[in-house]
Amino acid sequence: MGSLLQDLKYGLRMLGKSPGLTMVALLSLALAIGANTAIFSFVNALILRSLPVEHPEALVIFGPGLASGNSDGFPDDDTWLFSYPIYREMQQRNQVFSGVAALSSFHNDLHGTVGGGGDLERMEAELVSGTYFDVLGVKPERGRLFTDADDQTLGGHPFAVISYKWWSSRFSRDPAVLGKSLTLAGTVYTVIGVTPPSFFGTTVGDAPDLWLPLQMHDLINRGPHKISVKFYRSLDIIARLKPGVSVAKANANVNVVFKDILRDYAGPKPSEEHTKDIQKAHIQVLPAANGISFLRDQFQKPLWMLMAIVALVLLIACANIANLLLARGTARQREFAVRLALGARRARLIRQLFLESLLLAALACVLGILFASWANRFLLAVVSAGPNIIPLDVTPDTRVLAFTVGVSLLTAVLFGMLPALRSTRVELTPSLKEGRGAVAAQVPRSLGRTLIISQVAISMVLLVGAGLFLRSLVNLARVNTGFNAEGVLLFNLDSHATGYTDEAHQGSLYRQVEERLSALPGVKAAGFTQWTFTLGGWNEPAWPEGMSARPAFDITAWYDPVGPGYFAAMGLPILVGRGFGPEDTASSPRVAVINETMARRFFPGGSAIGRRFGMGEPAHSHDVEVIGVVRDAKYQSLDEEPRAMAYYPYAQYIPDWGIGLYLPHLVVRYSGDPQAAASEVRRTIGEINSRLPIWSVETLKERVNNSIVFPRLVAELSAFFGGLAVFLACLGIYGSTAYAVSRRTNEIGIRMALGARQVDVLRMVMRETVALVGVGVGIGVPVALASGRWAASLLYGLKATDLATILVAVLALLAVAAFAGFLPARQAAKVDPMVALRWE
Repeated sequence: MGSLLQDLKYGLRMLGKSPGLTMVALLSLALAIGANTAIFSFVNALILRSLPVEHPEALVIFGPGLASGNSDGFPDDDTWLFSYPIYREMQQRNQVFSGVAALSSFHNDLHGTVGGGGDLERMEAELVSGTYFDVLGVKPERGRLFTDADDQTLGGHPFAVISYKWWSSRFSRDPAVLGKSLTLAGTVYTVIGVTPPSFFGTTVGDAPDLWLPLQMHDLINRGPHKISVKFYRSLDIIARLKPGVSVAKANANVNVVFKDILRDYAGPKPSEEHTKDIQKAHIQVLPAANGISFLRDQFQKPLWMLMAIVALVLLIACANIANLLLARGTARQREFAVRLALGARRARLIRQLFLESLLLAALACVLGILFASWANRFLLAVVSAGPNIIPLDVTPDTRVLAFTVGVSLLTAVLFGMLPALRSTRVELTPSLKEGRGAVAAQVPRSLGRTLIISQVAISMVLLVGAGLFLRSLVNLARVNTGFNAEGVLLFNLDSHATGYTDEAHQGSLYRQVEERLSALPGVKAAGFTQWTFTLGGWNEPAWPEGMSARPAFDITAWYDPVGPGYFAAMGLPILVGRGFGPEDTASSPRVAVINETMARRFFPGGSAIGRRFGMGEPAHSHDVEVIGVVRDAKYQSLDEEPRAMAYYPYAQYIPDWGIGLYLPHLVVRYSGDPQAAASEVRRTIGEINSRLPIWSVETLKERVNNSIVFPRLVAELSAFFGGLAVFLACLGIYGSTAYAVSRRTNEIGIRMALGARQVDVLRMVMRETVALVGVGVGIGVPVALASGRWAASLLYGLKATDLATILVAVLALLAVAAFAGFLPARQAAKVDPMVALRWE
């Protein structure tokens, strides 16, 4: 232990004697380790971390859990959403689960009051079955949680369980919170329990404020859909496996039970179509230890891509520091020879050098964790793309800290062991002589060249990737959205909070708001809509009049009920026909405005104006008349393919459509200052109905920009790390070339004394440098092409083998690397021959 402490103290002194090398190595290592830790923190939070529940490895989910919304059709193919009756049947008939639970596939953003009154507050609620907490194995922090008895009677148990986080932020952890009342959509709920601090729900990145029993569904969602309907499918189903039951066995049992349920629901004489649907119907039972996560599905591949990028940056940093330590170790060979001559063992010298590397890695580890903690907050804010930060816990846990320490130890081995082994392999007699010539002759240059080539090759891969992601981002930013995003405000409202439960009152409220807002100075147009860009959609088959059999083309169309001012507010021009007007009332013939794609696909060979179509079944093909064609637009994302779209006037809402007259979005086109316009809209809506809350406001341009926040983040981070990799590689080239030149000063002096010109020396040094870089580029380009297929799905508007991007990356790397080698070569060319000859 005494000798170990002595070596540590000596190692610190030696690092302090080379402050330049120490700082370069420390900063590059800290940045690389911090970047790896930050990205791994997101990988851990989204992909690896298990739910904070009892034995999460025994949990499974029906389907991938990636659907959100509802469907009312007969199940077929792979089924992702389920009805409440199907959940109950599965609970009773299965033979492989110790418990089955259901939860709504979407959260409800509600506005209500706490206690007896007060201002409306936004509350995010999740509807769950009474078995939900029991299946998960969650114990209450206070009070009690739901039981199956709380979920038996429709609307009969208005209870609420609140989250620990909401209890802390809203109630300041008031012990008397149990028994408090919450008024939501006209129903008073009693708080019966608080969940433990670690529990956020089952959806990673989405933490509700409270949970309500599923049997309260019809009082929360007052549309036409009822929880008791057999094929109103809006639920996810999770279950806990019995001990000893495998996922494969559960799969088999669940699908047998599911088909039996569908046969019962289809009746004694099922139609031919239902018989086919039953044969195709399938549920994929999947492990659910890590919970449900839409973020995981969206970000999983980009995160692993970033993880690979930062790992390559770490390798470059290690190769660079290994090269510097190799040169430094060569310069210390006389010191090592003296120590060996005085009786030191080679193993002691290796330990000494490795401890110095370990000290460097340990210091970089501490700085890296500090950098990662800042980077985590920054990345989470960027990914959240708005003022509301995604409730994702990216703070380092035991796994992340173990990863960081492991990476630090690995880096110490990668950049420390080879230089230590090389530097301590000395011959005593030549090394103890005066001068450097004998030592210089022993310097192993092959390892240094290999390290330079590897840095250049990896930099080439990262530079090509950065170029592809940047060009893809530019292509996305240039996409024609179809609408005019300039000067548009988007308001999210909750008309449920008004207490109106019928379509007549809701429609009257919407019309009044639109008319009052349109009359405001500076407001050019205003219109309600059920969907806005990136916030969901509603689709069903569309049947043109005269078509009785399903055609070869895709007849799926998307629908949106909108107000008369919607097209003007969005900047969507009517190309043919007209938009909606006061003549389109609930009692007038049903009409629709369709987009170009729907007109071209469903009504080829002529004008679509005056043609008819219907939703769902061929029997409805004459229901709706086309009165206008609007320009194609983007609806869910900038990289989506063109889709058939039909707009209806919300005044002609038909309950059979099954969507409910709930229009949560208001689009306002304005001129002037956006904040002033937003304030005026808020004031006007407050005058019309003070119980109509506005819970978010943003510009349409912000919404469009936020839709590509992750492609932008990937492009910017890959560009940053690609640039860092090139910088580290060039630093290695510069250091290696400068060191080689300094060791060859005597040789250069002899060459110049014998008649070599400065340009000859410059050409000699540059030839070697360019040769190394050329070999690295030659290796890196094929590797970049081979690895490009992993990034192909993340690109838009170009291929992973784009030659222009690869050529620019090659030229850029050659130019920067040549400059890094030129600086020491130029110094070598200026050497005075007489000074060089006296160098020994």
